[in-house]
Amino acid sequence: PPDPAMSETSPETSLLTFPTPFPIKVMGRREEGFAQEVVAVVLAHAPDFDPATVEMRPSSAGKYLSVTVTIEARSREQLDALYQALTGHPKVMMVL
Repeated sequence: PPDPAMSETSPETSLLTFPTPFPIKVMGRREEGFAQEVVAVVLAHAPDFDPATVEMRPSSAGKYLSVTVTIEARSREQLDALYQALTGHPKVMMVL
């Protein structure tokens, strides 16, 4: 039987329940300040984010950097706005 709690959500709404820890991987060129700029964007959308929890991993050739941030997501709207801000950032190449 369908879950009655899900009946209020529209098809495009995710199956996430909020608040929930939500990891976001951001990739860009490995250059000075990239991780700090990603953190600044994240903090603008998730003020309770702890920058000390950032995970960084350079690519095998060292040309790119993947920055993983895990926020306490409060809503789908918050996630959408954060993804939009990150994908629109000039130094960000990809957001997963």
